[in-house]
Amino acid sequence: MSTDSPISPQKPETTGGTRLRNFAIAMVAIALTVALFLGLRTQTPEASLAKLDQGSTPLELALTNGKPTLMEFYADWCTVCQKMAPDMQQFETQYAGKVNFVMLNVDNTKWLPEMLKYRVDGIPHFVFLGKDGETIAQAIGDQPRTIMGSNLEALATGSSLPYAQASGQVSKFSAPVAPTSSKDDPRLHSSQVVN
Repeated sequence: MSTDSPISPQKPETTGGTRLRNFAIAMVAIALTVALFLGLRTQTPEASLAKLDQGSTPLELALTNGKPTLMEFYADWCTVCQKMAPDMQQFETQYAGKVNFVMLNVDNTKWLPEMLKYRVDGIPHFVFLGKDGETIAQAIGDQPRTIMGSNLEALATGSSLPYAQASGQVSKFSAPVAPTSSKDDPRLHSSQVVN
């Protein structure tokens, strides 16, 4: 057997050299992972229902501060509400100082009177209120960005809403109904007069 070039055996790496190379690879991998995580996090701001709720104007203030209001009935489990959250976050930023944005979670029984008043039976359920707190219009379900944007612009400028009764895809929801009085209601037996 003849070979044109002699094969020289490679020198085995020292244990210290292997460790140093592995340490360098690990440090580069960690640095890249951190950079990727931070880069993605700063490029895509999170718009979530929780963030919208935290930035929400309290209902009591919204009804008395002389600004028009967009009230949204929502739930954390509502996929349509989640889908609309990024648009709603942008609208809230765009109309800051001009329109109150009020978030009311239908899973919180505190809002039951409002759910009954506005007949919330699907979410998201939007109620547009004028500067005086009076209902101008309602919209239920998934609202395309252009329709919601047109309605908000009209609300902010005091114009009539171009899409006053818009309906889209909803997440079904039934507000608990207040009990009605009945002769058979056991809670009423103690106050009934027996003849």
